[in-house]
Amino acid sequence: MSDSSAVVPDVGGGMIPAHIYNDRGLFDREKTHVFGRAWIFVAHESEIPRRGDYVVRRIIDDSFIITRDENNEIRAHFNMCRHRGMQICRAEIGNASHFRCPYHGWSYRNDGRLVGVPFHEAAYGGERGLRRGEYRLLPAPGLDTYNGLIFVTMAPDNVPLSEYLGDFKFYLDYYTKQSPSGIEIRGPQRWRINANWKIGAENFAGDMYHTPHTHSSVVEIGLFRDAKGAKRKDGATYWAGNGGGTTYKLPPGDFDKRARYVGYPQEMVERMKKSFSEDQINVIGTDGFMISAATLFPNLSFVHNWPRIADSEDVLPFISLRQWQPVSEHETEVLSWFVVDREAPESFKALSYKAYLMCFGSTGMFEQDDVENWVSLTDTAAGSMARRLSLNSRMGMLEDGTDLVRPLTRDQFHGPGSARIGYSEHNQRELLARWAHHLEQRLAPSVQEDVDASR
Repeated sequence: MSDSSAVVPDVGGGMIPAHIYNDRGLFDREKTHVFGRAWIFVAHESEIPRRGDYVVRRIIDDSFIITRDENNEIRAHFNMCRHRGMQICRAEIGNASHFRCPYHGWSYRNDGRLVGVPFHEAAYGGERGLRRGEYRLLPAPGLDTYNGLIFVTMAPDNVPLSEYLGDFKFYLDYYTKQSPSGIEIRGPQRWRINANWKIGAENFAGDMYHTPHTHSSVVEIGLFRDAKGAKRKDGATYWAGNGGGTTYKLPPGDFDKRARYVGYPQEMVERMKKSFSEDQINVIGTDGFMISAATLFPNLSFVHNWPRIADSEDVLPFISLRQWQPVSEHETEVLSWFVVDREAPESFKALSYKAYLMCFGSTGMFEQDDVENWVSLTDTAAGSMARRLSLNSRMGMLEDGTDLVRPLTRDQFHGPGSARIGYSEHNQRELLARWAHHLEQRLAPSVQEDVDASR
């Protein structure tokens, strides 16, 4: 196993050991110390709107049934029968009042209670030999929601979700609370890439620097109003709580004009003004910044963009939620959802969905550009020479560690956290600093015992 203590000081100073993007030992440690401790997104409430609806999602090697039980309570059950360990639900989506194990027929209500044991009396002596009440499906150690987003944590001693999100909730609302009704999502589309999961998370957290180069062809064909990808440097990056992202700088105007500039119809703009706080409105209307990509640690990212539609000058915004699900140190399953305000006009939803597919669906133009880079990085990081090399992630930082560009003041940027105009790798450093901190943390005794037992 790689010694994580050797990479932590380097990461904190912005010099990244190249091998962290393809290292089996570090990946094994990530399983327990990152994904075994953080709050991980698993679904959205709109995916299970009715009693009995469920989806099956996983966190690394652990499969969970995310379901709405008959009392309308959302639950996350570990997808393993309490008898002989069979995966009891093998469909990815459906509606069921009960889950029946295909091996020996034990059945569970969707609230997790064991209610059916074939030949219970003859094989076990009934309740005298097997008390069904003691063998319910194992629940996730922690489950909570924010704006309909469902999160699970494997750490029973974790901080509450709201505290974990921290000030990032301010920015999360732009993607998930454009009206009092919240959002609905479609998907996920799924595909696998031969790349390490951290690369996508970093890219969406704050990498505006790659846009003029990686996505130059997308800009050149006129997909966006702004003819130069280099205009990304006029935007700001921000980091707050456990997440951060990027913004675009908008032309002069108030909130209404700027929201319409990126393609929102006035009826949606009016609902935004009722849903957003005064400071959330001011970030757009007064400061002139429109949120774009973002990442919540460790592996949940968001996209907000507004490409041209058809051959007109009109643009139309879309929002996408995506998760970088690790498969191994060099492979990632990408889950990508289309996100839209529940109260948006049906015509807007249809066109926004097309814009999403064109840009960031499984065959989207941006997606193809990005993945080519990420695969190359991962492949190169696997060799012995990569262990001799540190990657420079000090953009925006002078040699003595001070900031090249000072953070924006409260009058310049009304959002919480720290925001900076121009190219910088501040957000990537923040993301990896959290990653390194998790690798160094001591596990709870009960969790550590489980890890030791598995070796």
